[in-house]
Amino acid sequence: MLKQSLIIISTVLLLQGCAAAVVVGTAGAVTAANDRRTIGSQIDDSNIEIKSGIAINDVQRLKDHANLNAISVNGIVLLIGQVATQEMKNEAMQAVENIQGIRKIHNQIRIGSNISISTKTHDSWLTSKVKTQLLTAENISSNNIKVVTENSEVFLMGLVSDAEANAAVNIARNVSGVERVIKVFEYL
Repeated sequence: MLKQSLIIISTVLLLQGCAAAVVVGTAGAVTAANDRRTIGSQIDDSNIEIKSGIAINDVQRLKDHANLNAISVNGIVLLIGQVATQEMKNEAMQAVENIQGIRKIHNQIRIGSNISISTKTHDSWLTSKVKTQLLTAENISSNNIKVVTENSEVFLMGLVSDAEANAAVNIARNVSGVERVIKVFEYL
């Protein structure tokens, strides 16, 4: 009887895990389907981000002393983070500029100290606030706008119309705590 109970409990737990995987997979598929980028472009963007991270980490002093991220939308890359010197900023740019599939690079790396964990947490909160406002806004396809926040600066990326871009910028500017909004849009 104990053995049967363990088998039933194990089966239920495994099925719950499968259900969660189906929900997550479905949510990902819906997001991918509503994206204006092709599935191929979405995959290319993921590859560009991975290759950029590897290329940056191949530069030892960037790996050890910088806080950098590369975000790609439709082959347009946004470099953000902090480095100690202009030379390190240039090295980061050189590390990623020859990665296949990159059409343009926006180098928004700041020279200064790396941001703290509390600043990163605040940035995540700001990103959530901006995304929530975009989600509830009319005449904006929020699935097509990527929001990235670094040190209270909000970067808006995606394939949008002029009207969507202007509306998104106005929304982000009016979120409490946002110090600056930078457009990295590609226009339809």
